[in-house]
Amino acid sequence: MGSLLSISLLLASLCASLWSCQAGSYRKELRTKEVGQDAIIQLGRSMQFTRIDPSRVIQLSWRPRVFLYRDFLFDEECDHLIYLANEKLERSLASDSDSREAVTSSLNSSSGMATDIASDDTVARIEDRISTWSFLPKENGKPLKVLHYGIEETKQADDHNDDKSRLAVDEPVMATVVLYLSNVNQGGETTFPKSKFKSSYLRDSTWTDCAKTSFSVKPLKGNALLIFNLNPNTTPDVSSSYARCPVLEGEQWIATKSFHLRATQKNKSSSESDSTDCTDEEENCSQWAAIGECQRNPVYMIGSPDYYGSCRKSCKAC
Repeated sequence: MGSLLSISLLLASLCASLWSCQAGSYRKELRTKEVGQDAIIQLGRSMQFTRIDPSRVIQLSWRPRVFLYRDFLFDEECDHLIYLANEKLERSLASDSDSREAVTSSLNSSSGMATDIASDDTVARIEDRISTWSFLPKENGKPLKVLHYGIEETKQADDHNDDKSRLAVDEPVMATVVLYLSNVNQGGETTFPKSKFKSSYLRDSTWTDCAKTSFSVKPLKGNALLIFNLNPNTTPDVSSSYARCPVLEGEQWIATKSFHLRATQKNKSSSESDSTDCTDEEENCSQWAAIGECQRNPVYMIGSPDYYGSCRKSCKAC
């Protein structure tokens, strides 16, 4: 059993590093979803169908495991998430004070504003797309959190692991998705100070000094960043620790979503799941799941952006 899983994990890693393997590994995750007509925002003709396009995915680093999805979100979706965050903040402040200055001050705060937004049709579609791309089960995810930053005077990177205080031993964060909802004139890069990988990308004058000292990712509206916080054997990946460079010009809007090893939401009934997509590839999957292999070997059992899991049904990942 152990040797079989080790060989499978090794093959999954090799497939992730070779683009020639991607056509096979993505054979099942290319799913088309129709956008409902009753959506909160009006979507253009180009947004009537959404699918996961592996040609837009770039593996930025293997240690830590970081993947970039270009144009993951449409501009309208980015604007809608910002609208929901603003709306919730205004309702919250209005209950405490009638002063519009309080709302404006909070929106322009350089210290950052974090808002757990309520789910609607648009948010649900985005979360479905995240799970389809990442192979991380929706019930293991926390709600989307929208953060806003104005101009910051400090030059020090801000610790971006906002779920750190909630990382109990029995609920480790498995992966984090960062959605860039706006462009930033200067600053706001996501940087990995403990990464063993040093980016060789050419940097121009728009990059801040904070981002030049380590492997960093520039925030571009619509892009999504997938960061695996655990190694394939579920041990913590110290190199995945990341931070946010300060905003020096303009403002920044981002959304984050964390996934845990255990379910954080109640599982949906079996009638709501898509039985045609939820299958096991191995006849021993139920036995492996019963002895905890879903947690110990999530890449092989559940899957990753570059490898379709062999036991998604038994691990209740779909």
